[in-house]
Amino acid sequence: MNTTAAALEAQVTVATIRHWCRMGAVAAVKTAGRWVIDTASLAHRITIGALKARKTAPKPVVYSIETMTAIGGNRWQRNGHDRVYINNWHEFAGLDLSYYGSGNISSASYRGECVSNSQGYKLLGSLDKVWYDTATGKLHGRFGPTESRVATQEEVWAHVVAGIRAAIAAL
Repeated sequence: MNTTAAALEAQVTVATIRHWCRMGAVAAVKTAGRWVIDTASLAHRITIGALKARKTAPKPVVYSIETMTAIGGNRWQRNGHDRVYINNWHEFAGLDLSYYGSGNISSASYRGECVSNSQGYKLLGSLDKVWYDTATGKLHGRFGPTESRVATQEEVWAHVVAGIRAAIAAL
């Protein structure tokens, strides 16, 4: 089998087939400057690739009471509402804060970069609450009174959602 036919069968590029031939991932010999590929070896390589793809398929993210409490949420039920509040939302956004004994911020970093204590305080105030509502099955957030120069409230919210999704996927 030539490289073009092998690429069609494996659903990869011809360059990938040539790379597999050079690396020995498939049994092949070069005759008159062209690769001749063993069909059984190619079929085995395709099977290996399919198994790897199946193993690395992302786990579906399911918002539920169990998953939200597993990542640190607190369940609250009152007046017909059933919610799970995420009080440590700043950790999911990538906001790391250290405090003095007085309660003031002593150091702050956002997504791995150092920011001033003032900007850390403003980032912390950019979202007031984050919760999962069991009735709607959705995450909700309420913007706070401040906005930082480092990131907008919408950017912080997007990082919170991405962090929560990553934490649930890691369960």
